Amino acid sequence: METAVVGIRDAKMNLSKLLKLVQDGNEVLLTDRGRPVGKIVPVPPRSLALAERLKGLEERGLIERGHKKRMKKVPPPLPLEKGLAQKMLQGDRNDET
Repeated sequence: METAVVGIRDAKMNLSKLLKLVQDGNEVLLTDRGRPVGKIVPVPPRSLALAERLKGLEERGLIERGHKKRMKKVPPPLPLEKGLAQKMLQGDRNDET
């Protein structure tokens, strides 16, 4: 995601172009005499189905579809005694403080 920096006067004159940038996933930082005053950001695409969101990312070149020949199956998780993973995670968190 890129951020375009635009003065208010230029933003008024080029609003359609700036909104197209935002629709493409970019942000626009608005400035007044070089001082940041606001930001135009894309609305999260929560209402789109997963397939539509993935298609949009592919069209923008941010991801590419995997090839079945290159894809490997992920092995199943190792069995752990009940609660062991939670204990280990809690131990790691306590060590960080």
